[in-house]
Amino acid sequence: MTTPLSLTIATSAGSVPLTVDERGSGRPVLILHGGAGPASVTGFADLLSASTDARVIVPTHPGFGGSPRPESLSTIDGLAEVYAGLLETLDLSDVVLVGNSIGGWIAAEMALRHPDRLGRVVLVDSVGIEVEGHPVASSLAPAQLAQYSWYDPAKAPSMDPATMPPALAQMRGANQAALAVYGGTMSDPTLLGRLAGIDVPVLVLWGEADRVVDPDYGRAFAAAIPGARFELLAKTGHVPQMETPDTLLDAIRPFI
Repeated sequence: MTTPLSLTIATSAGSVPLTVDERGSGRPVLILHGGAGPASVTGFADLLSASTDARVIVPTHPGFGGSPRPESLSTIDGLAEVYAGLLETLDLSDVVLVGNSIGGWIAAEMALRHPDRLGRVVLVDSVGIEVEGHPVASSLAPAQLAQYSWYDPAKAPSMDPATMPPALAQMRGANQAALAVYGGTMSDPTLLGRLAGIDVPVLVLWGEADRVVDPDYGRAFAAAIPGARFELLAKTGHVPQMETPDTLLDAIRPFI
């Protein structure tokens, strides 16, 4: 059981309210969730904290999970500034930064723009770059999302709003709306060329069955970052932290 912290982070665009969950103690690990929302990383955060000497910190992107989003906060760059401010507010250093999907995009921008408090970065099936011939599969219908995101779609939680409790369907709709504001087409045409500026160790992990962003997209991500290591995760799709959390843990543990 964790007790959420309610913080206010000062940014160039103004003050941003932020909800943060913490568990464990030791080296700080900041986990940034993807479009599936904070619930998609909660179980893995518990596993990571129980299995390693790590203080695991999980913020909710403003606008997700029923949280407020200031109108001035509408970009990935803005979120990167918020989380750089979070690390400063908590006075953390040598942080292991882990980001899945859009969270990986934010992590990449943090490594480029605000690297001072980072020790290592783990990108997990990240979006954000443009790779010719390998487009990001965005704007998927609920039925398609499971097929594209999971190695075994039968194990995916229902993503059809018609089968969800009303409160959960409403939250999912808010998550998707926030994702559209921040991510747009889920790519920045300038990011791939800027990745050469990252100078912290980076591990790029990719589900072999990811169809949202396929493994060759992941290889291009890793190839653009000096010294980055690329590793495929077997029998895994776009959300390893949900589908194969033990496999993801085994891949991350030595890096931490």
